[in-house]
Amino acid sequence: MRLISWNVNGLRACMNKGFMDFFQEIDADIFCIQESKMQQDQANFQFDGYFEYWNCAQKKGYSGVVVLSKTQPLSVSYGMGISHHDNEGRIICAEYEGFYLVNVYTPNSQRELTRLEYRMEWEEDFRSFLKNLESKKSVIVCGDLNVAHQEIDLKNPKTNRRNAGFTDEEREKMSLLLESGFIDTFRFLYPSLEGAYSWWSYMGKARENNTGWRIDYFLCSQILGGQIKEAKIHPNVFGSDHCPVELEIFDGI
Repeated sequence: MRLISWNVNGLRACMNKGFMDFFQEIDADIFCIQESKMQQDQANFQFDGYFEYWNCAQKKGYSGVVVLSKTQPLSVSYGMGISHHDNEGRIICAEYEGFYLVNVYTPNSQRELTRLEYRMEWEEDFRSFLKNLESKKSVIVCGDLNVAHQEIDLKNPKTNRRNAGFTDEEREKMSLLLESGFIDTFRFLYPSLEGAYSWWSYMGKARENNTGWRIDYFLCSQILGGQIKEAKIHPNVFGSDHCPVELEIFDGI
């Protein structure tokens, strides 16, 4: 089973930059999108062969996540059930026979860390949300988690130490999430691989020079560790400031 996650930084814009070429070529069983930045009724395109699930932000042109699935989930829910977290279109949870799939776009702490306090609250509530799901069946989490966990996960860790996405606070929350029973699937397979990034600034030829960050993830419950077949990053796929990430798991979970 192949799963793809991609922060497209505006789905309509990405459509004009080759989105469908990659979508059709990769032929994923489940394809998760973050930052769709649109309402579903604005779509003038369709995804043949897929069931579509959209969680759009109340604010137009902002945030938003989409799950496209070849198999119809047993159930689908939106948000984490906490009203002040759930108006920005950041979570879709799709239940399958063997696992829950959670597609998430984690809030950015913003410049000068104006949203860091809120981010800390979100992290606590999101971890509780995931652990509650995990009490029922295994969980796979994918999306833009807006944090580079370790120094190996970004090009310039020293100069970014107090920038959004690489604060001690955000990294500690990521550590807590992993310690609570989740696997970072890419690092599980490639613990020391350097230069593996999923986001690059549009400024300063960052992508050309691979001055990037790895902030897009597939996490899974530890019990699924033996089911991980491959984890990939697709840096040569353009259309956004992020590139797609992939998880391949053995069928039958």
